[in-house]
Order: sequence, then structure tokens, then C-alpha cells
Amino acid sequence: MPVAQIRGVDINYEILGEHGPWVALQPGGRRGLVGVKSLGQKIAEAGYRVLVYDRRNCGASAVSFEGGTSENEIWAEDLYALLSELDALPAHIGGSSSGCRLALLTALRHPAAVRSLLLWRVTGGAYAAERLLYNYYTQYIELAEKRGMEAVCASEHWREVIANNPANRARLLAIEPGRFIAVMRAWRQSFAAGTEHPVIGIAPAALRSLTVPACICPGNDRVHPREPGQIAHRLMPNAEYHEVLPEDRPDLDVALEDWQAKEGVLAAIFIDFLRRQERRG
Repeated sequence: MPVAQIRGVDINYEILGEHGPWVALQPGGRRGLVGVKSLGQKIAEAGYRVLVYDRRNCGASAVSFEGGTSENEIWAEDLYALLSELDALPAHIGGSSSGCRLALLTALRHPAAVRSLLLWRVTGGAYAAERLLYNYYTQYIELAEKRGMEAVCASEHWREVIANNPANRARLLAIEPGRFIAVMRAWRQSFAAGTEHPVIGIAPAALRSLTVPACICPGNDRVHPREPGQIAHRLMPNAEYHEVLPEDRPDLDVALEDWQAKEGVLAAIFIDFLRRQERRG
């Protein structure tokens, strides 16, 4: 796969499709591009060029803890720079869960770069806030404090990042534990500041300001309950709403298997939405 140096960091990416309007997709959590590649292929088959990529600190992209005090804002700036490098702007931007936050932040920070938004599995609520603060940041702070960067490297996520790109082990071990902890604490503080909002990370006033067309498909589990997607739909002036999974799954933190089973339905909703945006110019 090609690699682009974006803001000093090697970013692994793939372009699906050879012609048509540009679409960029991001998965949830810190998952790699594999999390959205199958959906991207379906959209590409409908006549679009789809960018899927590994965000920094994800998949096979490089590890880096520079660039700012908000991980999601760093990712948004990386996406904007990558799309600029590929001469792919303006683009339709889509994302699930953390990728949804990234898409919304990109539209807020670079409105002229975004033609429309494809948003699914919107995150919100007290349960999601507590779980994600621990999973994204606190667990790694505790590991680094107790056993240093070797323990961080041995944890599930960073072990996967090293397996995908072995050079990342040396990058991680070169970081002083105190520096790593300071960055993780700053990122945790930034994330925590956005958990008070119904859509985590995005203030209601910011959602109201987004006039870009948006297609919202709410989640159905404990981390992605239905309500945040419904609220985003009510607040965003040019949003439409589609339920892919009408049944709630309060027994699951993340209902990924349910969504994988309905990927064809999700793709059809997004393709119809994209075609209508293209007809409108």
C-alpha cells in the first residue's frame, strides 16, 4: 500500500475505485483501515473514489505523539492534509464512532473541504464517556506509570500497531514514559471536556452551525445509543436520518457484528445519499 508523509508522520492509505467524486472513510476506535475497507469497496463500485487509511497510531501508520493536545483534532488535520496531498478536495467525509467525531471536526475546521457527511454509530452518554476515557487513555497511563514503555508495547492495541509496522516498536520505546504520560493526560483531558455534550466531542452550537448535507445512521449499543444520532439529526440543519438497526442492544458495548451483517444496507443508504448530493451539484 502507498504511504504518504503527512505533517511529519507516515500514513498508510489505499484508494478504492479509479474515478468519480472523492469519499474518505474512517472507522471507530483506533481501528485500522480494515474497519471500513469493505464498506468503501461497495461505495467505490457505485462510481466513487474512496480513501481508506490508517490514522496515526493506528493500523500500519507511524506512531507519533506530537501535534496538539486533542487526538481527534490531530486526526482531523491529518485527514485534511492527506486529502490535500491527493488533490481530493472537496470530498465527502464519513466516519463511524471516533471516525464520526473526526468527520464532524473536519467539517467544522475546514468547511470548504467537505461536500457532505456520512455519519454512523454516533457516540454519546455517560457510559460511553467512562468506557472510552479508560480504553483510549487511562489504561495506557497506568501501564506507563507502573512498568514503562515495554508494558505499553505489550498491550493489545500497541502490540497490533507494532505487528502491522515493526518500526513502531522502536518509536514507542524511544519515548520517555513521562512524555508519553503527559501526552495521554492532555488527550484524556481534551476528550473529557467534550463528554458533557450529547454527541461526545461536539458542542450543540457547533452542530447547529454545520450546514453541510449529512446522512446520519444512529447506533444501537451502550457506547453508541440511538439518542446521540437523533440529537445530531435534530440539531444539524441539513441532516437526514436512517435507522439501519432498529433493535437496541443494551447487552453489548459495541455491536460490530450486527453492523457487519447490515453493511450492504448501510452502503445502499450512503450511495443513494451521495448520488442525490451529486445531482444537486
